[in-house]
Amino acid sequence: MRPLHASVARFLVATILSPGPAITALEHAQPAASQTAARRSYVSTQLQGDERILHALDRLTFGARPGDAAAVRAKGLDQWFEEQLHPGAIDNSALDARLARFPAMQWSTRDLLFRAPANPVIRQAASGNIAIPQNGVLHAVYANAIYRMGTKKEARNENATPSQSAAAMQPSAAAGAAAAVPADPEAMALAAKMDALDDDNTGQTGSILALPPDQRVVKLISMQPAEFESFIQSLRPADRLKLVADLKPAQRETVEALQNPERLVGGELLSERLARDIYSDTQLAEVMTDFWLNHFSIYLRKNEMMPYYLVSYERDVIRPHALGKFEDLLEAVAHSPAMMVYLDNAESIGPDSPAAARAATAASRRPDAKRQAPQGLNENYARELMELHTLGVNGGYTQADVTEVARILTGWTIDKPLQGGDFTFNANRHEPGTKKVMGEKFKDDGEREGRALLHFLATRPATAQFLARKLAIRFVSDDPPQALVDRMAQAYLTSGGDIPAMLRALYRSPEFWATTNRDAKVKTPLEFVVSAARASNADVQNYEPLINALNQMGMPLYGCIPPSGWDWKESTWVSTGALAARMNFALALAANRFPGITTAWAGQSAGGDGAQTAPGVEPEEARLEAALLPGGASATTRAAALDQFQQQTANQPSAMPVSVARAANRNNARTTGPSPVEREDQMLAGLLLGSPEFQRR
Repeated sequence: MRPLHASVARFLVATILSPGPAITALEHAQPAASQTAARRSYVSTQLQGDERILHALDRLTFGARPGDAAAVRAKGLDQWFEEQLHPGAIDNSALDARLARFPAMQWSTRDLLFRAPANPVIRQAASGNIAIPQNGVLHAVYANAIYRMGTKKEARNENATPSQSAAAMQPSAAAGAAAAVPADPEAMALAAKMDALDDDNTGQTGSILALPPDQRVVKLISMQPAEFESFIQSLRPADRLKLVADLKPAQRETVEALQNPERLVGGELLSERLARDIYSDTQLAEVMTDFWLNHFSIYLRKNEMMPYYLVSYERDVIRPHALGKFEDLLEAVAHSPAMMVYLDNAESIGPDSPAAARAATAASRRPDAKRQAPQGLNENYARELMELHTLGVNGGYTQADVTEVARILTGWTIDKPLQGGDFTFNANRHEPGTKKVMGEKFKDDGEREGRALLHFLATRPATAQFLARKLAIRFVSDDPPQALVDRMAQAYLTSGGDIPAMLRALYRSPEFWATTNRDAKVKTPLEFVVSAARASNADVQNYEPLINALNQMGMPLYGCIPPSGWDWKESTWVSTGALAARMNFALALAANRFPGITTAWAGQSAGGDGAQTAPGVEPEEARLEAALLPGGASATTRAAALDQFQQQTANQPSAMPVSVARAANRNNARTTGPSPVEREDQMLAGLLLGSPEFQRR
């Protein structure tokens, strides 16, 4: 397929930036001029009928799947919305089956760091500061990671000899003997299987790939680090896929941990997030999880430990509170190791605390000694707590208030971070004395002092306004009416900060259903990628292409560097280059060019009934348009899509006219590769997924 034509990219930008939604059938049906002069027909300013269903699916989910609109119609829109506010009552077993591929995502942070160690843990193990497991899977994981770290160090140090450096980074016998990890039955059984393997297969790529899954995993575990690394480096891309293709989830994780435990954790964190967004039936909960992850944004690359903290942060902090009380969510975030590390509150020490006094005494006795612990007050979290998490930049606080908040939160830190420890309050680091924030006094009361502060901030009218406006921007328009924001803020205050109460106020508002707000929001890259996968009913077994697409579109998951999170306004995401990237992604997705992702277009219809239509490009476009764009496309978009289709197919050889090929091939058995009809359907579907109407929500 040829690259996207520049004229199509320019058309996309011009159409997406044009004010107002596409012309609707209702607007086509306006009376003639003579009739208008006598009496103007009434045109509702509120969406009606199926338009309401489509609008709700566009705004309150990551996009409709085939059949979703019919299901909501049968249930009733109001009932569907109330059910979405109570995700615990919805059957999500189909999603659970997909999430079973990621068992490590259910581990505690402590278990993750032990079973898939981060580089700081490996450095400690390599230096002998911590013991490594004596045998079995974990011994191999640690030994391989230590070896890789040693070879990388060699490459950076031109004066070191390979044998010396590699030997220095091997786990020592003393470290192994001191390991406090008892041998378990699984490890003993694996060791027995290792001994039974045919040594002739060692180092032979083909023979290892040909082994049954159990024996293949055992063989990889039994390899020495240098041998394993050589084997992995010898694999071609197809071999790498074959290596894990038929493994059970736990086996696949073992193989990935042997190669790179940090990559295992980071990859599964992002893959599980996309799996939930694409396949969950509790869509409003997923959208709100995304909203709060962005509101309480944390950068994945803050340090090498952050991916491990983020697993628990999303699973145990954000997701359970996404549709609860905001104060509970705020407290959970404030106590989370992820946020304390990201905004450095774990480092903060009260200037007049016992810990600071001891550090000052020690420094005076040894003025040239290296400082062993961070010193002083850190205001990073205090500032963002007020500016980004609660009151907003115009929330009525001063720099003096920021300093007082930082003093209140001293002592909030992490217990044994390299071991995945949780929140702890260290009274020795806490700043003594009464503090005053925005006129409110807070007595010296240890951790309870900080919790009183969080309650104070969560109940401020400025916080209600700030959260209401952000939600209205996310769900209604880039510049929401103040009247809507005020009603949502009032719902927050009268309900004690109840998030569903705010969403009900939004759902029941005339502004949410205003015709002027239909298609008024441009999808972010995440919304576009996920909605394309949902609309195309894609079977995603490999999430890496979607992760890479988000990186290329400028919105990597957990990739926003400033703590303000991503902007949802269209000006951030609309440009010729960005929309061309979206179109090229859509064409690749529809054509099954992403390994591990499959779409099928034969018989795709809005109702999912597999109805067949007469042969021809225009009928096929109409069939796919009904499935992918239930609200319809403008005549301009349709003409542009068909024109681009003709340009793409003009130079492709064909033994018969397109219409004849369709009639001949639609019901024929598949040969190798897609048929001419399937290729045409893929191209049409890709063009529609990249269309201006699909870009909007």
